[in-house]
Amino acid sequence: MEYEIKHQDKFKFIEEGAGEPLVLLHGLFGAMSNFKDLIEYFRHHNRVIVPILPLLEMDILHTSVGGLAKFVNKFLEARDLKSVHLMGNSLGGHVALVHVLKHPERVKSLILTGSSGLFENGMGDSYPKRGDKEYIRKKTQLTFYDPNVATEELVDEVYSITNNRIKAIKIIALAKSAIRNNLGEELNQVKQPTLLVWGNNDSITPPFVAQEFHKLIPNSELYFIDKCGHAPMMEVPAEFNAILHKFLTKLKEPATVS
Repeated sequence: MEYEIKHQDKFKFIEEGAGEPLVLLHGLFGAMSNFKDLIEYFRHHNRVIVPILPLLEMDILHTSVGGLAKFVNKFLEARDLKSVHLMGNSLGGHVALVHVLKHPERVKSLILTGSSGLFENGMGDSYPKRGDKEYIRKKTQLTFYDPNVATEELVDEVYSITNNRIKAIKIIALAKSAIRNNLGEELNQVKQPTLLVWGNNDSITPPFVAQEFHKLIPNSELYFIDKCGHAPMMEVPAEFNAILHKFLTKLKEPATVS
C-alpha cells in the first residue's frame, strides 16, 4: 500500500492510524519501504509516524548522529507528540538512543533493532565504491540472512545514493559519526522500558551487540530471531510485529499491586 507523504514546515512524514504514537526511524540506507509491513499492521493499533530523516540534505557540519537527533526532537515538538514509542533500526536506533538520553520526557518506550551505538561492521573501509553495482549488490545482500530480500529495487536505491559524490561523502560522514559516538557509558541512564529485537544472523551489529545493550540498559528485554539479519522488520515482519505488539500491549496494562 502507498501512503501519503505529509508536510509540516520543513518536515516530511507518513502518519497513519490512531492511538499511542509509534515513531519509526530508518537507518543509513533506509526508506519508507523498510517499514511497510510494520505500518500496515500497527496502523490498526497505533498512530504510526515515520519522519523522513534528512540524511543527505543536512549541511556537512551537521551530518552526524547528533544532528539527526536534534532533527527528531524538533519534529516531535512540531507535531506535539508525547508518550511516544520510539523505534529505530540500525543508525535510526542510534539516533533514537541519543534523543532519549537528551530528551527523555517525550518518550514512553524505546524499541531497538540492529542498532548502532556500541559496535557495528560498516560497509567496509572501501565503502562506498562508486560505479560498481555488483559490489553494492553484495554489500546490500549482507544486510539480510536471505540475500533475496535485497530486491533489485532496493539495490538500485542504494546504488543511486552511493553513485552520487556529495551523497557518498555524507554517507561516510554519518558512518564515521556513528562509530565515534559510542554510548556505552551512558546507556545506564535510559529509564524507559526498552525492547531489543535482533537477528541471530546479523553480521553488521552481531548478536553480542544486542547482549551488551541488554546488559547496559536497565529496563530492557531481548529477543533473538533465527535465520534473520540486520533488519528483522523487513525480513521476518510477522514475527517482529508479534514481539512488538506483545511489548506495547504489556505497557498499556495497569500495574498490578501485590
